[in-house]
Amino acid sequence: MKFGAVPLDEAEGAVLAHSVALDKGRLRKGRVLTPEDLDKLRGAGLDEVIAARLEPGDIGEDAAAARLAQALVPDSARAGLKIGKAATGRVNLHAEAPGVVEVLAGRIHALNALHPMITVATVPEWQRVAAGGMVATVKIISYAVPEAALEAACLAGQAGLRLRPVVCRTAQLIQTTVDGSETGDKGQKVTQDRLDRLGVQIGPQQVVPHRVGPLADAVAATDADAVLILTGSATSDLHDVAPEAVRRAGGSVTHFGMPVDPGNLLFYGEQAGRPVIGLPGCARAPALNGADWVLERLLCGVPVTPQDIAGMGVGGLLKEIPARGRLREA
Repeated sequence: MKFGAVPLDEAEGAVLAHSVALDKGRLRKGRVLTPEDLDKLRGAGLDEVIAARLEPGDIGEDAAAARLAQALVPDSARAGLKIGKAATGRVNLHAEAPGVVEVLAGRIHALNALHPMITVATVPEWQRVAAGGMVATVKIISYAVPEAALEAACLAGQAGLRLRPVVCRTAQLIQTTVDGSETGDKGQKVTQDRLDRLGVQIGPQQVVPHRVGPLADAVAATDADAVLILTGSATSDLHDVAPEAVRRAGGSVTHFGMPVDPGNLLFYGEQAGRPVIGLPGCARAPALNGADWVLERLLCGVPVTPQDIAGMGVGGLLKEIPARGRLREA
């Protein structure tokens, strides 16, 4: 692509780089100049314009953006993403349903390194999005790019994005009380708000004594797609009341603890083939905590391994929740 001052006699078909005010109206940047446009420019007393001229082997910005978006999402229905219309070298990708976004970061990094005018920006990996939420934007910065560079970018970013929609449509929150004083109102309301973001229906409010037997019975009795446990006394060991109750109900505990604060005292596992999450006490507050990251993934059928948990430490120092009983700093 050639860019710079172009005599009007040579500017037909060039892309106007800067908007030009005329006696009546204006010609906007990005316009492909026609003979009529050139006559208007001459009438305005101009004899040249700043413009971009495509060369053999160049692909225009809109066509290039559309091709790259199609490569990122070759099957939009299967990926759960909607590809927008190309305009000014940009194509936006939106989620078709609530869920979390799977980003193959290595592919995005690779395509962004190929040519400075070819770019893709995405939300963070495993970001929760609502239906219609923007997931990524493809932007061709210049008015055209070499086809060879575009083809390389398409290959590098092939199928690099998809939505993981919600698979757990119902969840039961089971809370415990140590002395019978816990009503469960606050935990129920905050958890319902969290689940509403993903369109997951919460079961009826349920509070049981903080003992292994009653909690195990409650876990085994529910038919919800996911089980959430919020204890009246914080889980402080892998063999504390809540993890032991999951085991007694026939389940297993995959991991306890996480390098995210607030959220350290989380555990998770499974029972009867469904996820079970032991929420930390900070989950009674609406602020972001480590449990959100685990909860959202598991509700969308995304496996979470202990290695995944270990990798959450970088970026895991979240905003303090003032309502916590013990703050990081007095």
